[in-house]
Amino acid sequence: MVPVLVYLGGMEAKTAIATSLVVVGLTSLIAVLGHARGGRVCWRNGLAFGLSGMAGAYGGGRLAAYVPGTLLLLMFALVMLGTAFTLLAARKDRSDAPADGPLCPILLNLPAIFFDGFLVGIITGLVGVGGGFVIVPALNILGGLPIRAAIGTSLLIIVMNSSAALAGYMNHVHIDARLAGSITLAAILGSLLGSLLSNRVSGRGLRRGFGIFVIAISAYLLHRELSWPALLDMRRLVEQHHEFFKGLLTAIVAMSLYWFRGMVHHRHPSKLAAQDGNPERE
Repeated sequence: MVPVLVYLGGMEAKTAIATSLVVVGLTSLIAVLGHARGGRVCWRNGLAFGLSGMAGAYGGGRLAAYVPGTLLLLMFALVMLGTAFTLLAARKDRSDAPADGPLCPILLNLPAIFFDGFLVGIITGLVGVGGGFVIVPALNILGGLPIRAAIGTSLLIIVMNSSAALAGYMNHVHIDARLAGSITLAAILGSLLGSLLSNRVSGRGLRRGFGIFVIAISAYLLHRELSWPALLDMRRLVEQHHEFFKGLLTAIVAMSLYWFRGMVHHRHPSKLAAQDGNPERE
């Protein structure tokens, strides 16, 4: 939606990002109803992820006021590339639902969900990533949801994150309500059609097609926006606010180490079981 509004609609980057949050948020609100009826929404995962994401999204939306529009588009493209390659290269294939278990996890790793949600929320607010190309891989790869459940649950999270991010943008961006409404109507019709067609495509096919599509869009963005003046803008931004970026980096590293610790303990249960003297837990 952001590239469409910038390159086809001629909008300034920040206005396009804020408008896309309206369109994507309202479209997702309608689309989630169809996925909910099909049982493809994991409500507990979505609410936990979304609540932490809203805090990050509001902060990211306020922070975007101080970042040049070109840099926001470049960050947008880099986030797209990273998530697409992660989705395509993931070793653990969770494309399909387990045959002998529930679609949604019974036990939730709340610290990991809150961390992932907050981080995704910041990205949503900063560069307008209200859509699923960040949230779907996070739920599929990190949250362990099958791809169909990840898509359905992401719509609930998108509604929550887009609302919070839009609140952060409202004090420095004006949105054309009539234009946003017409685009939203077209997007809602498309989302309803997509919800029907999703049942006819395999989980593996959805995952690969999704990743390839995101790579194509991000490559076009980089081709249009990457330039030497944009890199100089990034350097000046870091130099002017170096204390903020140091603090942000420190917080991200600390949260990442905590998340990594939980991941290591989760992946090696047999060692923990042996230390407890209970080999049956292996």
